[in-house]
Amino acid sequence: MAMELSGKVSSGLGRAHVFMAQPHYQEQFRALLGKTAWPGTLNVTVHGTDLINYIALRKKSGIDTLDASTEDRDAAVNVAVESFEAHRIRGFLRDGVSFGGATAFKAEFKTQSGTIPCALLIPDLTRHIDVVEVIAGACLREKFNLEDDALVQIKLD
Repeated sequence: MAMELSGKVSSGLGRAHVFMAQPHYQEQFRALLGKTAWPGTLNVTVHGTDLINYIALRKKSGIDTLDASTEDRDAAVNVAVESFEAHRIRGFLRDGVSFGGATAFKAEFKTQSGTIPCALLIPDLTRHIDVVEVIAGACLREKFNLEDDALVQIKLD
């Protein structure tokens, strides 16, 4: 069974690179992706059914979804996500600073101009409800010449 999330590229806070560049994370990303990840994430904003599917993945990851609407949370209960393997990204402590963990799902990033293996990353601590964070071995914005509001897909198998 596959799941495809469609959404629009959106700008984030620009802080992911601080976390993504950490060697402890990069070792785990290499095991997940087969290569190190670009030190940043691509944010994809989702709505409607795509948001309901994403909330179901968040729930599988153990992320509290109380900030989502009751209707979206209730609909997410009926989404089958058992077949998608959740990969644990362990957090760590460095020099008294805590770097949190995350859950990753292997996927494929798709645009009109091509595809690339990727992972959907759900940090344990996030302010996002409707924003999917995508990691890959390349800078997705540059590789596919993406601007904000570009329509993209993330396919989980």
